This record gives sequence, structure tokens and C-alpha cells, in this order.
Amino acid sequence: MSGFDKVVHSYEEAMAGLEDGMTVIAGGFGLCGIPENLIAQMKKMGTKGLTIVSNNCGVDGFGLGVLLEDRQVKKWFPLMLVKMLYLWSNYWLASSK
Repeated sequence: MSGFDKVVHSYEEAMAGLEDGMTVIAGGFGLCGIPENLIAQMKKMGTKGLTIVSNNCGVDGFGLGVLLEDRQVKKWFPLMLVKMLYLWSNYWLASSK
């Protein structure tokens, strides 16, 4: 599309359209190449009820794991789970009782 400028100048501007209940697809492999600053902006915004599609769930306190800790995630579709003690103890173990 000629003349369409997709460049933004802040993380706030990049995430301005994010609302509760939306689906987010996050790139990266493991903790490499993740959109770390955009994840921090989602945490700061406090957006809730998110559906996340990603290669993994991050780790406790880093990556997409921070959204889990704040209970901002409603559904998750990860390809692999690594070192997510918070996830296991608060989601799967609790739901299996």
C-alpha cells in the first residue's frame, strides 16, 4: 500500500489498540528474540483476558511469564513449556484438583 506508514515511535503507540479479550501472537524462540519491551507495555497496561499464541510461555518473572503472574492471560497456546514453575503451580495443578 503506497504511503501507508507503519512506523511507531513508542511502545505505548504500538500497543494503543490492545484491548481486553484480544488474541496476541508473540514471536521469538525460547527467550531469544521475544518482544520484551512490548510485553512490558502489556503488563503496564494491565490488559486482561488475553489469548496468547507463542512458541513458549517465558519463565517465572521474565518474558510472557510476567503476564501469567498478573493473571492477564485467559487462554494460552504454547508450543513448549520450560521452567514455568508459576504456570504449573497456579494453572495446571490447581485445575487438576
